[in-house]
Amino acid sequence: MRSYTLHLPRDARPGEAQGLDRAQIVPDGFSWGAFAFTALWFFFHRLWLAGLGVLVGLVAVAVLGRSLGLSPFTGTLITLLVSVLIGLEASSLRRWTLARRGRPVRDAVVAGSVAEAESRLMSRWLDSAALPRPVAPAFPAGPSRAAEPVIGLFPFQEGRR
Repeated sequence: MRSYTLHLPRDARPGEAQGLDRAQIVPDGFSWGAFAFTALWFFFHRLWLAGLGVLVGLVAVAVLGRSLGLSPFTGTLITLLVSVLIGLEASSLRRWTLARRGRPVRDAVVAGSVAEAESRLMSRWLDSAALPRPVAPAFPAGPSRAAEPVIGLFPFQEGRR
């Protein structure tokens, strides 16, 4: 089972179907497409900055390996490890780019397939009472002590020794 996140524009309101035509569902976990095609996968998903960063990183690894005089086997092994890292982080980079473009994560579900995740996310979005509500912070935002002058490292009055 995988977890999936729902990304909608900021102006979309729970219970309304207007924003669902622009919804994007991003699966969490390893991406075989990003592992195999690296920068091309990012460009296909219109993740221009992340794709350029991956492309520059791969070129830098290749140039660094060549300048250090690494063997072809070692260079291939390093490139394979970098590709594994890209495959692991591709979904996170996709979510980051969507949030930066004004499509934050609105909901998340665990499902066995994309179709099941889509049906769950859409039904939860249209039933606005099922969406999780923001939780109030457990601690107050301001200081809880009365304001008293403190001199030195310990906030005790001088007379209480």
